[in-house]
This record gives sequence, structure tokens and C-alpha cells, in this order.
Amino acid sequence: MNSVKTILFLIIFLTVARANSQFSVDAQLRPRFEYRHGYKTLFPDNTAAFISQRTRLNLTYKTENLHFYLSPQDVRVWGDVPQLNVADENGFSLHQAWADIKLASELFLKIGRQEIIYDDQRFFGNVDWAQQGRSHDAAILKFEPSLFKVHFGAAYNQDGEALTGNVLTTNTYKSFQYVWLHKNWEKLAASFLFLNNGLQYIDETDAAKNDTRFSQTAGVHFSASIKGVNFISNFYYQFGNDLADNDLSAYLLSVEAIYAATEKLNLSLGGEMQSGNDYGAPANGKNEAFNPLYGTNHKFNGYMDYFYVGNHIDNVGLVDFYGTANYSFNTKSKIYLGLHQFFSAAEVASNASQNLGFEIDFVTSYKLREYVGFQAGYSHFFATKGTEIIKNNFDGNTNNWAWVMATIDPVLFIWQKPETENNYNR
Repeated sequence: MNSVKTILFLIIFLTVARANSQFSVDAQLRPRFEYRHGYKTLFPDNTAAFISQRTRLNLTYKTENLHFYLSPQDVRVWGDVPQLNVADENGFSLHQAWADIKLASELFLKIGRQEIIYDDQRFFGNVDWAQQGRSHDAAILKFEPSLFKVHFGAAYNQDGEALTGNVLTTNTYKSFQYVWLHKNWEKLAASFLFLNNGLQYIDETDAAKNDTRFSQTAGVHFSASIKGVNFISNFYYQFGNDLADNDLSAYLLSVEAIYAATEKLNLSLGGEMQSGNDYGAPANGKNEAFNPLYGTNHKFNGYMDYFYVGNHIDNVGLVDFYGTANYSFNTKSKIYLGLHQFFSAAEVASNASQNLGFEIDFVTSYKLREYVGFQAGYSHFFATKGTEIIKNNFDGNTNNWAWVMATIDPVLFIWQKPETENNYNR
């Protein structure tokens, strides 16, 4: 209840203050029905069906030198709170609450709880498919002249206020620091990312051995347009130490080509390799399995999330050859078809094939009106012996997944001064 009062107070305050600012309020209601019959892992003889829902209220306040953003949300499964609920429990949280402050010409500081999104979201993304999404408590110093962009980001996490001790028990990273550089040319864009990522190690028998263990990731992202074909490529290399203190040496390499066959049809072909460990485990103190960490992984390796969505970490890696087709019937309706052939990047087991299966994803979308849209999807995974080994399931069942989702995202209120009176347009 206190959270609701705080939000209402803020709405009133910002409305009063709007005479010298820009102010807008929008919302999102997103219920989704899912039928899971082998989603994320091979079907274990027990289906699941449920309706989850995300409800967000987004408030934006801007002046010439400040951009303030607040996004509380409620995420729940229908039925997880009884009809006669005596307390506001379960899904309420603060998804984003940040201020973007203009320190000087072309220099900004963005601080608070925020989504961090870079390039194609391969390494930093907001995971918007997940109802809760992903956000970070972080500070980002941004230098953005017209010719290039440079961002310096940092985060430091703790369980709460304390008089002594700095051991983090929350399931998140302890700290990170990164730099991101980006440059656009006429038909080429390039980015460089370096991340120093610290994870909390806790020794259950000797507290003196508690430590923060750091890995480093360096990578480049390219996008280019050549004779009507758009190319996207990523290369990342990881080194340092993993949480178990193994020496880390791993990489990700991806290439994709996108072609507009007609005004309504876009086709793509691509391939991706993420290195892995033989037999799915680090050996001899060395870990060769790449970890995409904070990327929007649902976007890349099949919608059924068999790989790198809360699973497949420190495993045999992945080679993914894929093709997609996007067809727009008109401005309101479109369809998507994705095909993925998976292989392991390392040995699965002695004399076992590295074929990890084939996936088909089909999605259809329809925009009923400006603020109301519907989507439905069906995916089917064709498992192999290699899939059974890495998922430790040999039942031989059919594996599929279906879902239907509505997105209602109205703009509730907007007020904006004439552009000549306000120059903060970030």
C-alpha cells in the first residue's frame, strides 16, 4: 500500500510540475497463456498450462537538463493470489527508476535501476519476453558527441545496509564495470565492449575464503549494408576466472545476413558458435564454455529456450545454423517462421553425435488497433540422442510449446512544451 501511495504522490507532483517540463504516462497490460509440453527441456511426462501477466505503469518527466523515468510493475500468474487477498504480496516490484542528468554539453550521467541494452542485445539486453524483464542497479557515464558514443558503466551490489561484512547472498552479480564504444558510418556501424564481471564466491566452511571472482569479456559488434543485404556479426572472448576459480577461455562468434526479398518479405540466414567443455563440465582447472551473461538469449537460439535461458551454462557449448522468414500481410498482421539446427561445440559423450536437435518456431501477430495487439506462437523441438544426453531425459516424448498473448499499451497522458522551449530530447 505504501508503494501505491508513493506512486500516486509522484503522479500528482509531476503533473503540477509539468508547466516547465515534458510529462507523459503510459501503461502496459500483457497477459499470456502458455501450454508447455517440452519447453526448456525434454518433456518429462507432465504438462504445464498457466496464464502469466505483466502490468506496468511508465512515467516520464523531462526538462532541459534532466530525464526522470519510473516504471513500477506487477508480475503474477493468475491464481497465485486468492480472491480475498489480505496483503499486497507476490509480484509487485520496481522495474526501473532512474535519472539521466545532463552534466555538460554531450556528457550525461544515468543512475538508478535501469535496463541496459546495447547493439542487438547479444550481451546486454532487457529480456522483454520474460514478464519480469531484466534491469540493473547501475550508474552509466555517457559521452555522446555527434561522431561517436562512449559509455562507462558500473554496479556494486549488497544484500542491504550493514555495519560489517560485504558478502552478497542475493542471486546476482557482486559488481561489474564496463566500457562501450560505438561509431556509425554511412553503411557500417561498429561497437566495442569490455566488461569486468565479478561474482560472489561463498565458502560454506571457511568465511575467510569468501571472495569476489572476476571474469572479463571483450567483444565487437558490426552491422553493415552491402548491395541491399544487411549483415550483423558479433565476436566476444571471455577470460579471467569463473565462480569455481577455473581459468576461463571461451568465445562466441556469429554472422547473419538479412535480405528484403520483397516489400513484405524479409529473409535471413545465420550461424552462431558458442564454445563449450567436452562432456559438459570444466576439466583440469579450465573452463572453455562461453556465458552470454546479460543478453536477451530468448531472441537468438530458438524460442523454446533449450540453450542459455537459465540453463546450459558451463556445458558443451552450441553451434546454431538458422534461417528465418518474416512476412507482413499489411500494417496490422504478419507471420514469422524460424528454423534452427543445433550442434554441440564440444564432445557430448564418447562416440555420441554432436547433433543437438532441430527446432521450428512459428509466430503470428495481429494489431487490432493502435494500443491493442495479439500474438500467438507454436514451437516444435525434434530431439536427438545428443539432446537426451545433455538434458538427461531418455523418454522419447514429443516436445512442443504453444502460447497466446495480448498486449494493451495505451498512452494515458502526455503534455509537451513547444520544441523551441525545451532542448532535452533524449
